[in-house]
Amino acid sequence: MEITTKIKLNNGVMMPLIGLGVYQAKKGEETINSVLWALEAGYRHIDTAKIYGNEFEVGKAVKESGVNRSEIFLATKLWNSDHGYDNTLRAFESSLKSLQVDYIDLYLIHWPQEKLRNDSWRAMEKLYSEKAVKAIGVSNYTVKHLEELLKNCEVIPAVNQVEFNPFLYQKDLLKYCVSKGIKIEAYSPIARGEKLKDERLVMLSAKYDKTPAQIMLRWLIQHEILIIPKSAHKERIIENANIFNFEISEDDMEWIDMFNENFRTCWDPSNVV
Repeated sequence: MEITTKIKLNNGVMMPLIGLGVYQAKKGEETINSVLWALEAGYRHIDTAKIYGNEFEVGKAVKESGVNRSEIFLATKLWNSDHGYDNTLRAFESSLKSLQVDYIDLYLIHWPQEKLRNDSWRAMEKLYSEKAVKAIGVSNYTVKHLEELLKNCEVIPAVNQVEFNPFLYQKDLLKYCVSKGIKIEAYSPIARGEKLKDERLVMLSAKYDKTPAQIMLRWLIQHEILIIPKSAHKERIIENANIFNFEISEDDMEWIDMFNENFRTCWDPSNVV
């Protein structure tokens, strides 16, 4: 594996294993610089969302980077206030305009909004059939939400983006998604830095001569989970991608599997009806 490694989605589209997340990246130079640094370092996947407020900057950086658009995998998301069939179509067009592109690689439902989410999915299927987007998926969907969607959909989601890391090892969700051909993509893959001083991680860090963050990210990709670590610092962006020159042993993988404590740093979607 390397920074350019891609995983095949259930519709045949190839998606980069690692991407840059721009959640909380500020409008203007911070987002633009982050994306430019990531692309310079070899990243080819950028993950944004309408609610982040920085789609325009992401698109600007993609244009300025000199990297061919066809080489970059762009993902964005439908926000809660835009749910519903017609609203979803309008929101997608708005994101296209903000990103200054003529297609999006991956469009996700950001949150399983009550009542309207299946109407939104029908609109996303329309966008997919019209080839305005290469793949469609969801975010923050539990097994319950996925089961409901799969009973009503024509296109199976390609991706489910959820909070996932060694301290929130959602094993049942991963097993379910694997069984349905849905790829898990991890946000907050290093638990927002809140577990970097865990003694076990520090021990593994010394053993593999890698940072605790790199150990967590490597654990994820060895589980074939897509990752979108976020940072606005050049050195950290480069560090997060420097995880392809070592491998965690099988025994250590099993040990890290046991770190789970259902530790969330973000919202919990399990209570959404």
